[in-house]
Amino acid sequence: MSRIPQSDAPSRRRRLLGAVLLLLLAVASFWGAAHHREMPQTARAADYARDISVTASATYVTLRTLNAFLSSAQELEVGVSLIGSGSAQPLKVLEPIDDTVERIASVVFGVMVASGVLAVTMGPLGAVGFALLGLAALLWAGAVVVGRVRPLGGAPRQLAVYGGFLGVGIPLAFLLSALVADRLTAETWAEHSRVIAEITATVEEEGVDVAEAGGVRGMMDRVEHYQTLASNLTSRADELVGSLISLLSVYIFKVLVLPVMLIGGLFVIARKLGSLRPVG
Repeated sequence: MSRIPQSDAPSRRRRLLGAVLLLLLAVASFWGAAHHREMPQTARAADYARDISVTASATYVTLRTLNAFLSSAQELEVGVSLIGSGSAQPLKVLEPIDDTVERIASVVFGVMVASGVLAVTMGPLGAVGFALLGLAALLWAGAVVVGRVRPLGGAPRQLAVYGGFLGVGIPLAFLLSALVADRLTAETWAEHSRVIAEITATVEEEGVDVAEAGGVRGMMDRVEHYQTLASNLTSRADELVGSLISLLSVYIFKVLVLPVMLIGGLFVIARKLGSLRPVG
């Protein structure tokens, strides 16, 4: 009967131990894929994206309300009588502001949809990532048992890096964004939200007064109210548009710029790990 050489016994024990550890990693990865909604980094990342979507939806409703009010004001006609008779629309001066608000609202709507999609897909991305990580661990365990140094041309290593990036890297990037984004943008958000709240509150107050007006006297009051509104908005148009753009920039920074920067850094690290060659 042939005996195993003493020099091969420790190497075989190490391989078996490595295979067992890889199998445990595969089991844990497949468990993570099946319970991806319970993974803390995935849940926190989804909550971060969902919070952005909810906040953006509130901003979008405010902008569309302002947009509708400005559109109604532009349609107000006033009878004139100089040589003949006719009508005029004195509040057409609000059209540039109205168009700008509408365009910004459209971009905010895009941010709202994008963050909502991220909140929904964060879990499935994590599930796919952990499944790939588990598959890579299984392939690697089989290769370790038979003693192959680079199984399948290094495919398990690449699968592990890609799966770890999807299952851990992307949620981790959004989790880190959730920790620092509000601190970085809190002052800008508070300042410009205050400006927009002041201007939109003026619009709401004017709208209530106009809605209660009726008759000829009501029509005169309506014209006067709209003219006051036009004067207020025109005098603060630069301030309004600047604040809206600042809030939009905060949204884009939170949902796109900061996560992409962090994901880029993690991707560089993942590619570096994927390109490492095993020793021996």
